[in-house]
Amino acid sequence: MYLERDCRFLAAADDIEQAKLVIVGAPMDFTVSFRPGTREGPRHIRLMSVGLEEYSPELDRQLGEVAFADAGDVIMQPGRVVGSLSRIAEVLRPLYRQGKTPLLLGGEHLVSLPAIEEAARVHPGLAVLHFDAHADLRHEYLGEALSHATVMRRVCEVVGAGNLYQFGIRSGTREEFAFASGNCHLYRQWDQQLLHEVVQQLAGRPVYISLDIDVLDPAFAPGTGTPEPGGVTPRALFDALYQMTGLDVVGLDIVEVCPVYDPSGATGILAAKLVREAILLWAPRRR
Repeated sequence: MYLERDCRFLAAADDIEQAKLVIVGAPMDFTVSFRPGTREGPRHIRLMSVGLEEYSPELDRQLGEVAFADAGDVIMQPGRVVGSLSRIAEVLRPLYRQGKTPLLLGGEHLVSLPAIEEAARVHPGLAVLHFDAHADLRHEYLGEALSHATVMRRVCEVVGAGNLYQFGIRSGTREEFAFASGNCHLYRQWDQQLLHEVVQQLAGRPVYISLDIDVLDPAFAPGTGTPEPGGVTPRALFDALYQMTGLDVVGLDIVEVCPVYDPSGATGILAAKLVREAILLWAPRRR
C-alpha cells in the first residue's frame, strides 16, 4: 500500500482494522493555479491538532470514545497527476468496501475526485455537499481537464446532474455559473435554513462532504492557496457541520490548507478542530 506516516492526528489509533473512520492524507499540489504549498496541509493539520482537547463541549463526546484511526499519507508520484490520483483511489477503495468512512486531508482540491469516484462505486445514489469559495466547475483549465479548478465539474460527471450541492460559492467564471444553473445546486448566499432544507432532502441517501478551507473568509483562514474575500465565519461553518449530524456520511475531506501563508497556525488549528468535530459526528463509539 502506498502509505507513510511520521505523525498522527490527536488520539488516533494505529489499528485501521478496528476503526470505522480512517484519516488519510493526500499531500498533492500539482495543479494549483495561484500559490503552491497545500502538500504540507495534512501534516500541518495533524501537528496543530495536539493543541486541541480531545473533548468537544458542543457534542459532549471525546476522541477516545470513538473508533477512528490515522493511516498516514498517500505517497505521491512527483509531477504525475494521474498516477497520484490512482494511488489515492487504491488506498481508499478497500476502506469503502470494508464499510469504513475515509476522512481525506488535502492537499489541493483535485484529491477529492478519486475519493468521490470510489465512494460512488460502493454507494449508488451518492450526493455531494461541497463547501467552497470557488465553483471549481470549469470544463478545463489551461488545457487540463484534471485541475483543482475543474474538480467539481468532474465530480458532477461522476454523480450525475442534480446530485452536487454547493455552498459558499463566491467566485467563478460566467460559464461556470451557467453550467451550474442546469446541472447542480449552487447557492451563492450562505443560508443556514437553505442548508437545513437540503439536509432534509438528503436524508437516507449516502452523502460525501467536501470542504475547502477557503469557504471561510481569509480573515479567519489566511493559510490557503486561493483566498477569496467575503467568506463565512468559523461559527457559521461549525453550525453547518452540526446541522449535518443525521446524514449518512460515507466519506469526507478537508482540503486546500496551505500553512506557509499563515505563520500563526490559525488556519491549521481551525482545520484540525473541523476534523475533530467531523470525527466525533461520524465515527461510531468504540465497542
